[in-house]
Amino acid sequence: MRTTRTTSKVLGAGRGSGGGSARTGLVSRRAAVALVAVGAVALSGCGGGSDDDKDPGDASGKPSAVTVELPKLDGEKIQVAAVWTGAEQKNFTKVLTEFEKRTGATVTFVPAQDPIVNFLGTKIAGGSPPDVAMLPQVGAIQQAVEKKWAKPAGAEAKAQLEKNYGKGWQDLGAVDGEQYGVYFKAANKSLIWYNNAAFENAGASVPTTWKDFLSTAETISASGVTPVSVGGADGWTLTDWFENVYLSQAGPEKYDQLAKHEIKWTDGSVKDALTTLAELFGKPSLIAGGTDGALQTEFPASVTQTFTGGDQPKGAMVFEGDFVGVNIAETEAKIGTDAKVFPFPAVGTDSPVVTGGDAAVALKDTKGAQALLTFLASADAAKIWAESGGFVSPNKSLDVAAYPNDVQRDIAKALIAAGDDFRFDMSDQMPQSFGGTPGKGEWKALQDFLKNPKDIAGVQQQLESAAAKAYKS
Repeated sequence: MRTTRTTSKVLGAGRGSGGGSARTGLVSRRAAVALVAVGAVALSGCGGGSDDDKDPGDASGKPSAVTVELPKLDGEKIQVAAVWTGAEQKNFTKVLTEFEKRTGATVTFVPAQDPIVNFLGTKIAGGSPPDVAMLPQVGAIQQAVEKKWAKPAGAEAKAQLEKNYGKGWQDLGAVDGEQYGVYFKAANKSLIWYNNAAFENAGASVPTTWKDFLSTAETISASGVTPVSVGGADGWTLTDWFENVYLSQAGPEKYDQLAKHEIKWTDGSVKDALTTLAELFGKPSLIAGGTDGALQTEFPASVTQTFTGGDQPKGAMVFEGDFVGVNIAETEAKIGTDAKVFPFPAVGTDSPVVTGGDAAVALKDTKGAQALLTFLASADAAKIWAESGGFVSPNKSLDVAAYPNDVQRDIAKALIAAGDDFRFDMSDQMPQSFGGTPGKGEWKALQDFLKNPKDIAGVQQQLESAAAKAYKS
């Protein structure tokens, strides 16, 4: 989602075996435009509009209308593991608190380390698995099923999914036709956020193509501000750079094939995408702190350094999903005025649209775990976080009035209007050992590429060797 992550990759999905989870179809042009429009106005209210003292409910503070019946779970203790921290953890806890009120259960949030599959493996080996885990990768869902950790969603949860979710989002949480995951949080991962003052001082215009993006970067550089901030210390940000370039340049069919490892990473389409990305990564003067600085910059810092320092920030632009707004909220910049956003520039014909998400999966087949899945699949649960901002729900039954402002309502409307027309984060579709592990696989290979973007053939071979090993295992 990761969907949705703020410090580690969660934004935003199937392994090569397919297993019913590679439902990642982009795109009618209309749907692509709809999702790009989501990003183009994205989250000016992100991180705002919350009120810690307000009872979960509508904007007036009235209690939420109950649209899903839950069992009484007095005395039952439920543990929920997720990689969320900071504002995301705080807002998710509001959802869990409402579940407690309605059921009488006691729910404990368990902070998980990334990669979460490894974290869960340790917990399970020690005989203390959480009841529910929020998994940020379709590949992680499949691994949990293959290891026989995951329990199928119950009838009540599936009924909520069928009522509230499009088939695409249901399929992302299914393996071999069996429903396991409930996608609670979504993300748009095809956005470039920029410091408006730096743009205005440089006389720079918002680009729509990759060529224009590079020209804009040169214009900003000439004004005395380094144009692009890259959080290279977190390898997942680099996978997102690659995926957006690759989807736009190679197209959705190739994207699906590479996601399933049906074509090798030594394919010419990968070479082309890396060559394109090297047009930026190969010019250290365009990157905040140069190559070495980028490799030492974690994702949150890549955002905050773009929106501090007034019109002289360390970087004028930063790439990532709608969840960037959570980090911008930590600065004095105001989204929509100081901090603005545009869709990832088109390398090919169209701008890419890459999404992500976090799915709830039961690891214990208990009444409490199943009830929580049912609640998270309901509009009631989505409404609580939606009111706090920094959240986009794929739940089509959620009244968009729940979002705190018109901008976020437009984001939600466009996401729902896109239906099943989207592509899910490629690395999140892959085995986690390749696509989701710090210091290994794709993360490590692309960090090596950032360090030495001239060695494209070497990086391709590194990627293929790691992918072949991961898919084989």
